[in-house]
Amino acid sequence: MSANGGQARSTATAIIVVTAALMMIGVVMIASATASLDRSLLSMALWKSTFGRQLVFASLGFIAMLIFARIGCRPLAWRRASWWQPSVLLVVLAGVCLTAALIPGVGLERHGARRWLVVGPAEYGLNFQPSELAKLALLVFLAAFLADRRAHITSPTRTLLPAVIVIAVLAGLVGLEDFGTGALLGVVGGAMLLAAGCRIIHLLLAALPGLIAAGCLVYFEPYRWTRLTSFFDIWADPQGAGYHPIQSLVTIASGGWFGCGLGAGVQKYGYLPASQTDFIFSVLCEETGLLGGMLVILLFVVLLWLGLHTMRRAEGAQPRLLALGITLLICLQAAINIAVVTVMAPTKGIALPFVSAGGSGAVFLGSLVGLLAGIARAAGFSLRGSRRTEPRPSGSGGSSPAGSCPGAHAELGGSRQMEAVPSATEAVDLIVHGDPRCSVTPCG
Repeated sequence: MSANGGQARSTATAIIVVTAALMMIGVVMIASATASLDRSLLSMALWKSTFGRQLVFASLGFIAMLIFARIGCRPLAWRRASWWQPSVLLVVLAGVCLTAALIPGVGLERHGARRWLVVGPAEYGLNFQPSELAKLALLVFLAAFLADRRAHITSPTRTLLPAVIVIAVLAGLVGLEDFGTGALLGVVGGAMLLAAGCRIIHLLLAALPGLIAAGCLVYFEPYRWTRLTSFFDIWADPQGAGYHPIQSLVTIASGGWFGCGLGAGVQKYGYLPASQTDFIFSVLCEETGLLGGMLVILLFVVLLWLGLHTMRRAEGAQPRLLALGITLLICLQAAINIAVVTVMAPTKGIALPFVSAGGSGAVFLGSLVGLLAGIARAAGFSLRGSRRTEPRPSGSGGSSPAGSCPGAHAELGGSRQMEAVPSATEAVDLIVHGDPRCSVTPCG
């Protein structure tokens, strides 16, 4: 790559690199958290082990991220005077899947919650979590719909009511079995409405029934109410309601500053429940120490900054709203998970994005990050905030010939020279943006 291209890394590339780092940390920690004392990690078939599945799904999520980064969000925009609305189709599909998951005999029940759908033959054990699709569907729909209605954004009937209905239906269906994710969808949806320009008084009136419904979901579900009340004194019942948060704190404290080493943790061997999913951050702190935990938090903070940077500089209402929604969803979910794990919030089953085990989350959240990178790519700016400029072809004796490509040999001063092999970040930049030095003739 040229000197200019090597010096100015795009925001899109940075977003993908940060997310890929979180995915790699997740795969490594899942391999450690699911280790067994009586069996080697590689003794099981790849597809039958949690580590092997996560490796496959993380790879699929990374591929989806690259694909959506190239496609961008424009094909998902609202299409006036057309029956074909991709965002509406996503909402309908998510609603159908969420409803099917609640039906006994259709939805798969685990640990008293019915949140999954079985996909494919039973011997493969493939499950799909519709709530992850609901995240994608809600953000895409709100960004497209609110951008189209920006001329009537303060109208409570033409804009606010349809948007609130969609938020209520998706968040309600999710919240019946997964209260934390349902509340997350409601909060992010409300933030997008506020950012779009809806009046605060209308939003408060619309939020009131939602708050009442959320209170009912907590109060009339015994285990949720127990978790909430035990949070204020976890030591009152250390073998019951307080067991989970206490073990999480013990796991984190066991790591100290530098941890006991990857794979050397002991709390995952039956002491800490959900060690590879909701409480994987505790295992990470035990084995890599407080420094390892701070590194993961730092990556999410960087992703938050990149997302807000993209939102501020994106062109158009739909890209700006979608960038805001994606950034809030991922970073707020990470903040809730870390707050639960460190007992700063009541125990709730919500995963740490890209790090916790879960195929549906890896693929759909990867797709959302791809859309975010696509927005940054379409805006065409670098981390320094300046617009991307196409580097001029250089060479002795004039410009490069038509059809020349950076991977080919070039005649410079009578000698054949080959460009340096790109680094990993430069390779991602080539995949996301393409190489501007390539002319109309494709690389051979």
